[in-house]
Amino acid sequence: MAADGGGGGGCSRVKVVGQVERVDGGSLTYAEFVDRFMRPNLPVVLTGLTSSWRSCRDWMRAAADGHRRVPDLDFLARTFPSPLLQVADCSSREFSDQKRLEMSMREFVDQWVGNSSSASSDGSLLYLKDWHFVKEYPSYVAYTTPTFFADDWLNMYLDSHPIHRDSDIANHKNEINCSDYRFVYMGAKGTWTPLHADVFRSYSWSANVCGRKQWLFLPPSQSHFIFDRNLRSSVYNINDDVSEKQFPEFNNTEWLECIQEQNEIIFVPSGWYHQVHNLEDTISINHNWFNGYNLHWVWNLLHEDYKVAKEYIEDIRNICDDFEGLCQRNLAANTGMNFYDFFVFITRFALANIIELYHIQKPKETALSSAETSNHFVYNLTSVHNVASKMISTEAFDPENMCTISEQNQSAFSDIIKILEEESFRRLLVALSKAYDFIGRGQRNCVKMKDSNQKGCLSMTCLKSDCNVVGHITSFVRVIHGPVDLVMRKRGLYRECHSHTRCSNQQGTNGRGIMLQACNPEIVSRIPEA
Repeated sequence: MAADGGGGGGCSRVKVVGQVERVDGGSLTYAEFVDRFMRPNLPVVLTGLTSSWRSCRDWMRAAADGHRRVPDLDFLARTFPSPLLQVADCSSREFSDQKRLEMSMREFVDQWVGNSSSASSDGSLLYLKDWHFVKEYPSYVAYTTPTFFADDWLNMYLDSHPIHRDSDIANHKNEINCSDYRFVYMGAKGTWTPLHADVFRSYSWSANVCGRKQWLFLPPSQSHFIFDRNLRSSVYNINDDVSEKQFPEFNNTEWLECIQEQNEIIFVPSGWYHQVHNLEDTISINHNWFNGYNLHWVWNLLHEDYKVAKEYIEDIRNICDDFEGLCQRNLAANTGMNFYDFFVFITRFALANIIELYHIQKPKETALSSAETSNHFVYNLTSVHNVASKMISTEAFDPENMCTISEQNQSAFSDIIKILEEESFRRLLVALSKAYDFIGRGQRNCVKMKDSNQKGCLSMTCLKSDCNVVGHITSFVRVIHGPVDLVMRKRGLYRECHSHTRCSNQQGTNGRGIMLQACNPEIVSRIPEA
């Protein structure tokens, strides 16, 4: 099998057993995408979704042969003169990744053009990666996220919230790097990305605006084959002579291949290790994202990385004033998020889904009224419930450690009234409402969202002028104490769902069942027991 491009080139040494399925995106419904690919966690190439994108017009020019379209590098350098970009040198390894350089857009383009036209190139292969294009140029609408990828909790959250709140973790450079996970990649023929699984074990989607890529995918069930005996180091380049002594099971791997053409979008599921080669000069648009369908993948990664971080410093536990805090700081540095960051995240999405589900139970009071949309919110709350159930038993959420959580994190998840009054939460709720309207109705028929400042109600789809969902929620619970409060307890829910007289913010009640206190018994019956 040919493995054209960088990273060893020539013939691949891996066993390819199949090709990634190709589907016409224009004839695929969202429900079909979920059932066939997102829920079963399978890759797919989608065609027919990029014809209206501005980037597909502006960012390319005709090649000298008149038959192909190639990146218009001069246009890109003039129009988007970013002063500081992260560029990978594909010819140089640094630890487990390629060496990173910093340069301006003009410097990057000049080196690309110089290397392409000169036989005296220094041998470097420069690949612009992780360019936060949407954040840098928000007024230039280069593309529209396809409906299939609209339920993007990660970027919805980062558009209105910081990923970290602790002052000793959050810093200027870190916050820039974590500002969003929407990227543009640009690289000449031969540039490549080493074997990896995506950040947070998120989903990703990658659209080729220009050029062709080769992808090689390894199913999650075989991921242990690419690690050493200690499960610490993984294969860097599958086209190298992989050491059988260091990686004794690598030869057991079986791969899926995909040659991604211009204007095609590939969906990369959670936990699939992949290596990517640019077969031509290429520009791609890439998002990392997660939602209710892969939230458990994120938690599982955090938990595994936490155990590694904890084991590494276990010998100083007895002399450390805040051992758990140190574990969480190390986890945030290594993985990009820690347990408390993640708990704030799921708490706020639980509240947002409650508010939308509360309204959708009353079709005359909302612009979102389909049973399918209701199922989305129920599934999301079930997903949060399942993850919270696993979080309860971790040392980080022991009462002793919960008392030492920073004030920034504590206030970010505990005080429900404060959360519901925050502009950042309102923005998150707007984004969630719009995403499900986009999914349910399509881009052309999006409902007109009401003014977010309407008194009493937070939902953008609520049609009532006197709605008081905030009062309804806070009449049951005002404080979240920990993950146990996001776990649904059916036994008390039926009573709480029909009682507006008992307040569950009393000390010791822990507000159990908050996620369904706005729901009717029919919806409760679809939620699993904790």
